[in-house]
Amino acid sequence: MSAATLLVILVVGLIAGWLAGQVVKGTGFGLVADIAIGIVGALIGSWLLPRLGIHLGSGIVPAIIGATIGAIILLLILRLVYKLCGRPCDCVLTNRCGAGVAQW
Repeated sequence: MSAATLLVILVVGLIAGWLAGQVVKGTGFGLVADIAIGIVGALIGSWLLPRLGIHLGSGIVPAIIGATIGAIILLLILRLVYKLCGRPCDCVLTNRCGAGVAQW
């Protein structure tokens, strides 16, 4: 992987993570987490959208749109986990929900 490819991935991830954070309010995770959420969102978007019959095309703008959609989905899932469990690490480490709403 070249340096230019890595730079494009990071820029797309940053933009997608930031856009998703603007759409899904109240999920300020910071710059590094926004990049990570955007990159994971790109993976989710590139996997999910074609399975739903949605093809955005090729290029940087469709990549940002697909990554943003995936990042929004990821943020909504994270928000749901936070609401159900309080702190997700409590759920994973103890196999129980801190809020008492759901049991694993």
